[in-house]
This record gives sequence, structure tokens and C-alpha cells, in this order.
Amino acid sequence: MTQLPPPTRTARPQPQQDAGEFAFRPATKAGRKARLSIQGMSGSGKTWTGLSIAHGLSEGRKFAVIDTEKGAAGLYSGIGGIQFDSCPMDRYDPRDLIRVLDAAAAAGYPTVFVDSLSHFWKGTDGTLDQVEKAKAKYGGNKFAGWKDGTPLQNDMVAAILAYPGHVVASMRSYTEWVLDGGKPQRVGTRPEQRKGIEYEFDVAVSMDLENTLEVLKSRCPDLHRKVIKRPVGARDIAAPLLAWLNAEPESASNQPAAS
Repeated sequence: MTQLPPPTRTARPQPQQDAGEFAFRPATKAGRKARLSIQGMSGSGKTWTGLSIAHGLSEGRKFAVIDTEKGAAGLYSGIGGIQFDSCPMDRYDPRDLIRVLDAAAAAGYPTVFVDSLSHFWKGTDGTLDQVEKAKAKYGGNKFAGWKDGTPLQNDMVAAILAYPGHVVASMRSYTEWVLDGGKPQRVGTRPEQRKGIEYEFDVAVSMDLENTLEVLKSRCPDLHRKVIKRPVGARDIAAPLLAWLNAEPESASNQPAAS
């Protein structure tokens, strides 16, 4: 039997970067802005609740709505003092959302409400459409088309996270089923967006047809696992979220001593 040669051990490669480039600093959420998603089926109240949350986050100032829902948000303008400017869209290339976010930032809007983010996934010219178009470059291979689609999606998400103000995004949801012993079983709902999109947000909530809001995930402790019937978005969601973002961190000396 042919013997393998003994392993050759090499020294650890020397780092190419100066270690001084990687500096640690005290952790802080100073300047952090809210990132919140709200998902639900048609009629669940996500547009109205999203507007109310955006109004609360803006602390009474006018905010921006990126409208893919044929003017649905405009039906609520002025109710409860809510005032916003709207940018209607009927094509949903993720690169266009990036441009609109840049325009909103240049105009100084404290909050942007994307109503809804689902269109930029499966609407005309959305990410799925871009993948379908790109597959022609790869001999009809749709999987290879994701070489073009994934960077577009990632750049769009990065633009949402980089917006200098608060961002609220609604998403349509649908019922998800799995086969269990050959029989379909309902396992809940999921948003019409790329799987895992909710991980990009600080707070993710869902609404049902009874207009009940459930917090699915929250980095804000006061909102963790909350269930609120017919919520007032500004009061029930935006207020505790702003309080958490603006709170000064407790110093170690103020922490209770371990027993």
C-alpha cells in the first residue's frame, strides 16, 4: 500500500492588515434608527398600523411613503394628524428602491414607510423577475440567474439598513403549508419576500384579520413577544421603540451586585 507523506506543517500566514485598523470601541446604540417590518394578509391593517408607527417615530414631523399599493396609504392622510409625502411606484426594480431611498434621505425625511416591500421581491421588475430575465445569459439556467439576482437583493437590503432615518416596511403574507404523512398541514404564515428577511429588522411584527398585532422578534425588550389587539401604532409600538433607542446605557456601577 502506498504510504502518504507525512503532513507538512507551515507557519501561520502573517496578517496583511495593520492590527491597528481593527479597533474596539465601547458599544453604544447612540444614533441608531428603527428598522421595523410589519407583515399580514390583505385586510389585516398593516398599512394603517405602519403609517401610525411611522408617524410616532417621526414625532409629528412629515414622513415619506414609498407606495406600491396603488395609493392605499393616501386614504389615511390627515387622520389623527398623520401627514406624509408619497412616491407612487408601478415597477419594482430593487435598484429603483435604492434610488428612492437616496432621494428621501436627501430631502431629510425622518422616517420612510415602504408599503410594501413584497413588490420588490415578486412584482414587475422585482428580484424574481430579474432572476428570470438573467437566466437567458446562462443558457436558461434559473439557478445561475441568482448570480445577478442575489446582489440586487443584497444591495436593496443594505440601502434599507443604511437609511439615515427610521424605516418601516410592510410585507404581504401568505399561508404556508407542509405535507405531513401525505396530508397538507397549515404551519402559519410567511412574508412575500426572500426567506429570512425578518432577520434584517430590529422589530418584526405580524397582523391577523382580527387586527391583532403579534411581535415575532424584537431587540427592544419592552416589545418582546407582545400581543396587542387593534394597536395604535404610534403609542403601542413607536413610543417604546423610541424610548429604548434614546435611553442612556446603565453604567456598571448602577448594576445590582451579584448575590
